[in-house]
Amino acid sequence: MNLFDSHSHYNDEKFDTDRENIIKETLSNGVSNFIVAGYNVASSKKAVEIASKYEELYAIAGISPNDVDNIETKEDINKCLNEIEKIASNKKVVAIGEIGLDYYWNKDNKEIQKEMFIKQIELANKLEMPIIIHTREAVSDTIEILKTHNVNKKGIFHCCPLNRELVKEAIKLEFYISLSGVITFKNAKNADEIIHLVPEDKLLIETDSPYLAPEPVRGTRNNSMNAKYVAEKIAEVKNKTIEEIADLTNQNAKRIFGIK
Repeated sequence: MNLFDSHSHYNDEKFDTDRENIIKETLSNGVSNFIVAGYNVASSKKAVEIASKYEELYAIAGISPNDVDNIETKEDINKCLNEIEKIASNKKVVAIGEIGLDYYWNKDNKEIQKEMFIKQIELANKLEMPIIIHTREAVSDTIEILKTHNVNKKGIFHCCPLNRELVKEAIKLEFYISLSGVITFKNAKNADEIIHLVPEDKLLIETDSPYLAPEPVRGTRNNSMNAKYVAEKIAEVKNKTIEEIADLTNQNAKRIFGIK
């Protein structure tokens, strides 16, 4: 089985004590590739550092909506964007992200979130890279920005909320949908419907490690080996084998990230 975990955070401090061991174990247990996701300048640098050690790993670099607290002036914005552009010049970086909007954690800085989202879309276009979108309780504004600011290489809704309108609009805009362990939760609403909604050529799986561990390991530190539970849930709903889901999501990930 060749699972491709399209979004993980092995740059998180929760992996500081055993990062290398977990990565090696993961790569010998059904996971062929995974993405290490940045969310600010420091974590993006760390993502590249980790990915550079392994042929099978890749990185993404960006400023997430939850990491704009100290960005207030145009000078701050330009400084961050310049740093991300430098990081993204590394051959291991395959997308700009995670970027987007989050009104769950941050309600007082919506305008700076929007500006950083738009500026990073422009950066991705300049670098000819796809974008990786984080959106939470900001569906309308996220879709509006994507409709009014062209994204040349499109991209992925990471850990996509189980919101049917968001998924429908994202698919119309030709974005990929990445599903996480959330779809396995006993209290997950619309999970089966969302799985059916996503075209097979736009479907991805992820763990968002070390967060959102799926059933039956919910509540533990997540890792990419648990991508199998996400694939298993999708296979069950689509009446396919887990190997079929692993293969098609692997192919989809390599296509959007430009990995041969």
